[in-house]
Amino acid sequence: MSMLAASSLTLKTLRAAKRIPIGLEIYSVREEFKKDEMITLQALAGMGYECVEFHGVYADWTSEHAKQIRSKLDGLNLKCYSTHNGRKAFSGDDLKRALDLNKILGCRYMVLASPGKVTTLDDWKGVADTLNKGNHEMRRAGLRAGYHNHIAEWQAIDGKIPMELLAENTDKNIMLQLDVGHCLSGGGDPVAWINNHPGRTRSLHLKDWSKEKEFQALFGEGVAPWKKILSAAQDKGGVEYYLIEQEGNKYPELETADRCLIAYRNLAG
Repeated sequence: MSMLAASSLTLKTLRAAKRIPIGLEIYSVREEFKKDEMITLQALAGMGYECVEFHGVYADWTSEHAKQIRSKLDGLNLKCYSTHNGRKAFSGDDLKRALDLNKILGCRYMVLASPGKVTTLDDWKGVADTLNKGNHEMRRAGLRAGYHNHIAEWQAIDGKIPMELLAENTDKNIMLQLDVGHCLSGGGDPVAWINNHPGRTRSLHLKDWSKEKEFQALFGEGVAPWKKILSAAQDKGGVEYYLIEQEGNKYPELETADRCLIAYRNLAG
């Protein structure tokens, strides 16, 4: 084998080693999922999605139904690495039940989807406390906690950015799932955030945003500097999987999911 061929093979090996699974937050196709869960999952697998994240709808499932969903996922070679949860799911009997469902689904993370009503820095410290306590119990079960940001996390209260407060006051093994669109809308810099908090961005919601289209922008139609974001996520963020999320668009949900995946592939290669 020539030196050039060996070098090319090494480069390909390194690229393959860095390849990150691309998935979809099921909230993006929530109406289709309500109609028929199994057909929706089959459609997503057919498009080429590799993983999914279930939003709060999963919390109403029985263990038996979660097993049926897991069986379907396995049959389609889809993974579920995380779920989105309300704050109640981070303690007591609600946590025990959620852990049972997440273990059936094969999840790594239980993500706090929203902090609820928070207005002061003390409120945000309470959110950090909820995450730390929940994470302590989750780790006993082989999972970890995560947190998903919206817009308010990037807007200062008494000179302090709530997202920074959460990063400083939570265990370092708690994932800070970066919603790129909400970060941009709130005035945050997603690339700087990832680089300044190494190892915390283990998954991202690949949601675009622009002043004109706001969250109606499909992946690649907004102002997000995607190549820089994906590079930072892999080099510094410790990313394990990506999740496209679309809150709504002029196209039907499944077509929107397909268009976003095609755009991602064209960009990521």
